[in-house]
Amino acid sequence: MKCGVGRFIAAETLPETLDKVQGLNDEGLHVTLDFLGENVLDAEQAEEMAAMIGGLFPAIDRRKLKANVSVKLTQLGLKLDPALCLRHMERIVNEAAACRNFVRIDMEDSSVTQPTIDIFRSLLWRYGAKRVGLVLQSYLYRSERDAEQLGVGGTNLRIVKGAYREPPELAYPDKREVDAAYMRMVEGHLSRGGYAAVATHDPELIEQVLSFVRQAGISRDKFEFQMLYGIAGDLQRDLARAGYLVRVYTPFGREWYPYFTRRIAERPANLWFVAKHLIRS
Repeated sequence: MKCGVGRFIAAETLPETLDKVQGLNDEGLHVTLDFLGENVLDAEQAEEMAAMIGGLFPAIDRRKLKANVSVKLTQLGLKLDPALCLRHMERIVNEAAACRNFVRIDMEDSSVTQPTIDIFRSLLWRYGAKRVGLVLQSYLYRSERDAEQLGVGGTNLRIVKGAYREPPELAYPDKREVDAAYMRMVEGHLSRGGYAAVATHDPELIEQVLSFVRQAGISRDKFEFQMLYGIAGDLQRDLARAGYLVRVYTPFGREWYPYFTRRIAERPANLWFVAKHLIRS
C-alpha cells in the first residue's frame, strides 16, 4: 500500500475504509464498496467472503453513509459450485434489503459471463431492480444483446468498457469500436426505461451521454456517473457540483494485486502515478 497502491485502494481494513467513504460523502460523492478478492475455489473461504460482504450493509447503515456494495461472483465460489454461489448471493441481497440498500454484481472475464447473468436473472426475479444490479462490458460483442434482454422493467445496469484480456473473436479489439458500442448500450438502455450507471472517465463519452439525455429528455434520476477511486477526482467533483449523482467505486482489503494490475493494464499512465510516489518516498 505504501508503494503507490493506496492511490487506487481505499484501505486494507473496513474501519479505515468507512472513514474514506465518509470523506467522499462530505465532498458530495456517493460510493460503491468492493471488498477485494476473486477466483475463490474453497467453500470455507467463499463462506468467509459472503459473511464479510453481507456485513457491509449494517456497517454502512450504522454510519448513515451514502454507499452501496459491489461483489464478484468468483469470490463467492462461482467456479467451485454455482448453486453455492447463488445461496451466498441470496444471503447478501437479503442483508442489502434489510438495510434498504443495493448490491451490484460485477462482471468478470468472459469465461463466467453467462453464469453471472444466470445468477443475476434469478436474483432480479426474486428481489427486483431496487436491490440488485449488474455490470455489462461494451467491449464484448454479446453485451448489446445482453443489455437488450436484461434492460426491461427499470433494470439497473452499470455499463463499462471492460478491463480483462479477451480474444478478438469475443471482444472488439479497437477502442473506437468499444466506445461506439458503449454509447449504443447507454442510449439503448436509457431509451428502454432502464437505470444506467455510466462508468467511464472519458470526458468525450461523458459529454456524449449528457448531450443524449438532454435531447431525449431523460431525467437525472435515471442515471448516474461512476468512476474509480483515485482516478479523475476533479472530474468526479465537477459533475457532482453540477448536480449529477457521482458514485466512486471504492475497493478495499488485502487482496489488491489482481485489481491493481488490471488498472495498470487498462491505462498504463496509471503506472506513472505509482512511479512518482516511489520517487518521492
